[in-house]
Amino acid sequence: MLHPNLTVKPVVSNLDLPVSMAFIGTQDFLLLEKNTGRVKRVVNGVVQSTVLDLSVNSNSERGLLGIAIHPDFPRTPWVYLFWTCHSTAPPANQFFPDERRCLDANIFGPDVTDVLQVPLLGNRLDRFIWNGATLTYDRNLLMLRAFQNDGGINPPNQGDADQPPRGNHNAGVLRFGPDRKLYLIFGDQGRRGRLQNTTDLIPDDQFGGPEPDDAHFSGVVIRLNDDGTTPRDNPFFNAGAATGGEIGANIQRIFTYGVRNSFGMAFDPKGGNLWYQENGEDAFDEINRAEAGMNGGWIQIAGPSSRVAEYRQIETTSLHGETTPNLQQLRWGPERIATTQQAALSRLLMLPGAHYNEPEFSWKYVLAPAGLGFMNGRGLGPQFDGDMFLGFAVPLPLGGPLFRMQLTGNRRKIAVDDRRLEDRVADNLTFNDLTESEEFLIGRDFGVVTDIHTGPNGNLFVVSLTQGAVYEISRR
Repeated sequence: MLHPNLTVKPVVSNLDLPVSMAFIGTQDFLLLEKNTGRVKRVVNGVVQSTVLDLSVNSNSERGLLGIAIHPDFPRTPWVYLFWTCHSTAPPANQFFPDERRCLDANIFGPDVTDVLQVPLLGNRLDRFIWNGATLTYDRNLLMLRAFQNDGGINPPNQGDADQPPRGNHNAGVLRFGPDRKLYLIFGDQGRRGRLQNTTDLIPDDQFGGPEPDDAHFSGVVIRLNDDGTTPRDNPFFNAGAATGGEIGANIQRIFTYGVRNSFGMAFDPKGGNLWYQENGEDAFDEINRAEAGMNGGWIQIAGPSSRVAEYRQIETTSLHGETTPNLQQLRWGPERIATTQQAALSRLLMLPGAHYNEPEFSWKYVLAPAGLGFMNGRGLGPQFDGDMFLGFAVPLPLGGPLFRMQLTGNRRKIAVDDRRLEDRVADNLTFNDLTESEEFLIGRDFGVVTDIHTGPNGNLFVVSLTQGAVYEISRR
């Protein structure tokens, strides 16, 4: 820690890619391991047991990803998990998965890493029951897209032949809100359908689209009741009812859309708003305050809409981790990005009642934010109460920085002191560069941070994926 009043220590270490945690008591939490599919119980810094072991496909960003505890726990002993299952056999045809969805009977067993060994709807939101010692499967609430291999022969003439199969953009963070609804952020899965603001309504891939049927429902924050049903006060409930069918049911579930991918989402304990970070391709990572009915702008806009020309310039010239500039999907290359703010805004596909919001903060070149959480209480000192803490998805720079970001008095914006940040954009000089973010830096050497929580003891807990550890930040 770089603040003189704070110190940090490991709570538990030697874990296998820990990704998310949830407290079930004082110094008692459940911890997810991404690649093993195991949920471990940690009490007083010691792993007591494995309380569940799911059969995951852990390729790339797949695996056991998100956890949420029911607001009335333990009286209502429900635990929610978001994870990627796998098909029972490697696919016989590389362009089509063997199965449409995982059968409940096959959710336990060995894990796999084959990028293609996954059902079409292989991302699962499931509810489990905690009996004080183990988790027992209760029911499936939702199944979402997982299969990504667009290099097939259909639809023809899309220029996808060189598109490799992928297992990324699953997102998967789960949170219960102050409204007692369950929120799930789900990445775009590389889709280029209506929910990604593409207006050229051609078939999206071998499975149809671009309308948000089950195979193309992605890039969204989903809001559900605790039993998986859809709240009637969701922003597009009536629009979905008017559409009807599978597509309409998915539209009804949407809280926000136009999202690329995210590793961090949390509710502000003081203002009640939902905040999430969003990862850009090469340009303009974002921090967003989600509002009901919000269109976040992806893929037409990344960062402030006024800077769309810079978004286009970076994406059409950058070779950051790529052999040619692209936005992951070859069929919608960066040359399609608008050259003016007016043109970009005009291309957004607005569901009835939707509105576009500018990000609350962004970085010109990607700094790769990830785990996001709030300090709730005065455990670290009154000056930290209500502050946002943010980790990163790569251990660069400084071995993995940790940011502290304060909110304005109305809890709707990021507070800044540096005049260079009055536009709420850090104009860093290149990738993984901290220029104009210096005032936020509060820690280093945290590796890849995937989750942050205030614990029952009032301290801040940070999950490091790459260091296989959970850290506890406390007052010195």
